[in-house]
Amino acid sequence: MTSRLPKLVAFDLDYTLWDLWIDTHVDPPIRRDGDTVNELRDRNNRKIKFYREVPEILHRLREGGVTIAACSRTHAPDLARQALRLLLVPPPAGHKNEAPTPAVEFFDQLEIYPGSKMKHFKELHKKTGIPYSEMLFFDDEHRNKEVEALGVTFCLSRGVSDREFEHGLAEWRRRHPVEVADDAAATREE
Repeated sequence: MTSRLPKLVAFDLDYTLWDLWIDTHVDPPIRRDGDTVNELRDRNNRKIKFYREVPEILHRLREGGVTIAACSRTHAPDLARQALRLLLVPPPAGHKNEAPTPAVEFFDQLEIYPGSKMKHFKELHKKTGIPYSEMLFFDDEHRNKEVEALGVTFCLSRGVSDREFEHGLAEWRRRHPVEVADDAAATREE
């Protein structure tokens, strides 16, 4: 079986990458204590952090050359962007001597503003030129499945984990078997 990845993987933020709504659960200002990895605190000491398996998924996508996007309809876009700038992602497993990376550096595209996810994906397509069929989207809200009308593969997620990530990849590959097979054949010929 091929390990082909979509050209673009997009993630919602709230209840997809972290377990809160940034625009209602977080009371600014937010801060990181020193070089604490994968944890911020708000004014009331509430934690903001990625779900446990998200950092390794981000590393895997980066290593695979995948364009990574954040697509959030939050009413606090500046706070969401600030959280991504402050949140430190630990180095990949087996690389303990490497420095942590600000989360925002993993995201090639940020579509963080109120409105339909249809608009977010039309903007992603316009900015990257990547076909919708090459996009996989993880989101916790079923209503955002509307992006499938564009050709995006949607994966309902209540907190991205390795298992959900693999399920999303499998669904994307199932929907695009010809492209996956063609890529596998081209790789064997090289």
